[in-house]
Amino acid sequence: MTADGRIWHGLTRLRKDNLGYDLRDLLIGSEGTLGIITAAALRSVMPPASVAAALLAVPTPGAALALLALAQGRVGDAVQGFELIGRMGWEFLAETALGVCPLSPVPDWCVLLELGLPAGLDPQAALEGLFEAALEAGLTGDGVLAVSEGQRRHLWDLRERIPEANRRIGSVSSHDIALPLSEIEGFLAEAEPAVLALGPLRINVFGHLGDGNLHWNVFPARGTDRAAHDAIRERIKQTVHDLVHARGGSVAAEHGVGRLKVTDLERYADPVRLAMMRAVKAALDPRGILNPGAVLRVQARTS
Repeated sequence: MTADGRIWHGLTRLRKDNLGYDLRDLLIGSEGTLGIITAAALRSVMPPASVAAALLAVPTPGAALALLALAQGRVGDAVQGFELIGRMGWEFLAETALGVCPLSPVPDWCVLLELGLPAGLDPQAALEGLFEAALEAGLTGDGVLAVSEGQRRHLWDLRERIPEANRRIGSVSSHDIALPLSEIEGFLAEAEPAVLALGPLRINVFGHLGDGNLHWNVFPARGTDRAAHDAIRERIKQTVHDLVHARGGSVAAEHGVGRLKVTDLERYADPVRLAMMRAVKAALDPRGILNPGAVLRVQARTS
């Protein structure tokens, strides 16, 4: 529904439709600032016939990226999960009694990898072959391969508990960022010392390495309260976001802009892009009644 109450009947199950502007995705990505979505067409997707998962220790984020390339070279699109997990994630799970790392000693970095293959192919054998190739290439030195569905679910359950551990500890500043894959290792090497120079802090990094999306979150030192770092919270955020932007990344990878990142959008977005967004907003919602203040700052009206 548009801002003036008209209904656009854009519901379609077509996979390809280039008849004009892509208004559907424009509205989907507008966070409710251009229209109200009242219905959706869903596509059912058949799950793979069989899946297999493993948790592999890697020496560096660069080795994790090389492992991703190796996996994709061997099985292609069968790589359906590739999560980077830093040591701090496991330490937070232990600190909050939410879980224990299956690898001992706990590695600085590890990857949770999942393969999904069609009928007639064995993902377990493919995963074992990948593990052996990674060992030979020096990309891993330890790992746990799930040998049952229960073990596979347990590995994913541990990964999914990391955000809960983060919430229990309480972050000073959280960052949902995306980077070109070639920039990830350099960013990680640069960002940690830059932020730790601001005060006694801990950094927990995890995320979807396969698409360049990281959750790079900053926490108080153990035994200290997050409120004690209020004075440097904005400096932490700007330090991280400046480094991401300098490497061609995004400071709003998954969770959008909302109201909290309006200033970030103004600071980092291409000026022409920002002007085009404001023009679209003015055309579709001239009175500014749809989710005012989200994505774009409310503009003062002129008489």
